[in-house]
Amino acid sequence: MKRYHKYPPKQSIRRERRRAVLGVLTTIAWWAVGTVALYFILSLVWDTPREYAAKQHNKELRRQYELLTARLDTLDVVLGNVVERDQNVFRMLFESEPYSNSEELQEVQWDAYNTMHTATPNALYATMRRNTIEYENSQKQYENKLVALQERMNAMGDSLNYIPAIQPIVNRELTLLTASYGMRIHPFYKSLSSHQGVDYTVPEGTRVFATADGTVKEVQQRKTSSGMTVVINHGNGYETSYSHLSKINVSRGQRVRRGDIIALTGNSGLSLAPHLHYEVRYNGMRINPVHYFFMELGVDEYQRILEIARSGMQSFD
Repeated sequence: MKRYHKYPPKQSIRRERRRAVLGVLTTIAWWAVGTVALYFILSLVWDTPREYAAKQHNKELRRQYELLTARLDTLDVVLGNVVERDQNVFRMLFESEPYSNSEELQEVQWDAYNTMHTATPNALYATMRRNTIEYENSQKQYENKLVALQERMNAMGDSLNYIPAIQPIVNRELTLLTASYGMRIHPFYKSLSSHQGVDYTVPEGTRVFATADGTVKEVQQRKTSSGMTVVINHGNGYETSYSHLSKINVSRGQRVRRGDIIALTGNSGLSLAPHLHYEVRYNGMRINPVHYFFMELGVDEYQRILEIARSGMQSFD
């Protein structure tokens, strides 16, 4: 008897093939979904190398920004002191309200903001890094100077009391210094001349303090260009001079100590307005008094008063 093989119909073969393909595609899809889910979960726990580098970069930028912000805050304070001092001088000289330059200042600040806003992140980072390095170098220099100064002070012992070390008036906000040591325009002769001391614009009758221990060398009551003046000899080559006074509380040969009230400020002599002219002399040479306020000024305050002194001001004598 002849046997015949029974083959499945063509439709069944196609159905089996589609089923197999769908199975493979389903498996691939599940694997893809699982891989994506696993990657997402791992990314929440661990950073990729690129993400880690980006976070470190952003962290450094944030630190650099905080350092620059602190520096800008200090500069804002110095600028505010300079503006306040100049306005006080303007009111005293011209008896009117000073001209406001706030609009011009805002324009400058806006231009600076636009420049920063349009700069690339890399450019901003480079600028911030450069400024930070300069600031750190300056800080190290100041620290080294302070250490050296402290060592010298410790070696000097009691003789330090005879070195000028404070301001001659109360000037906690550092806004009363209106003319510094150096070349200035003379208020009466209108010529460039050497201003060999510092001027404090203060009301008449303000207390004047001896800046170190010493002996009163000279009391000048007669009418001269410097007006009523007190000169104190501190020994070790140091002398200090206080001019344009209205009243003198000490006499020649009298011993004084740092902080004693020796006089009251005034407008005597060749003076444009009530103020105190203060000088420090070392071995007969007049030197910059700003560097002899170290006992009452910290590093930041010393930096501020140096900035004020560098701003260039009109002397009053």
